[in-house]
Amino acid sequence: MTAEWTIQSRADRCAATGAEFGDGEYFYTLLFDEKAGFRREDLSEAAFQARPADAPAPFSFWKSKYEVAPPPAPEALGKQTAEDLLRRYLAEDSPQYANVRYILALMLERKRIIKEVEVHTSENGEIMRIYEFAKTGEVLVIPDPQLKLNQLVEVQNEVAGMLQ
Repeated sequence: MTAEWTIQSRADRCAATGAEFGDGEYFYTLLFDEKAGFRREDLSEAAFQARPADAPAPFSFWKSKYEVAPPPAPEALGKQTAEDLLRRYLAEDSPQYANVRYILALMLERKRIIKEVEVHTSENGEIMRIYEFAKTGEVLVIPDPQLKLNQLVEVQNEVAGMLQ
């Protein structure tokens, strides 16, 4: 058999009458092998029974129960990316998020979304890390809070909670 099969989804209405199928209603699917490929036709039980005796015989046919498709799942709200959070906390410029901004920047650097291009140390010893977005060239300046090893787990857990 050289005919190609293109996937054709179930119809919501009868091909013969145009009437919509109701939830739980039985209908027939007929496949016809034509030169251009297979053609699908969905018929209500009444239309199937009313087919004339001299109607073209289908290649295959079967009876199914129509079920209304469930509504699409709602989009997850509130789930944010590390980049979204970093931008938000940079805009707020609150000192309470200094550690979170730094960890978010490290996460984005690890994913190669941003890259560190320079490090500056001020006269008072504050370290400023300069990052650049790889795709856009946008620049971020993130103060390094010089976290201690015992502080990392707590900040990482805080960031993970924010990303969920």
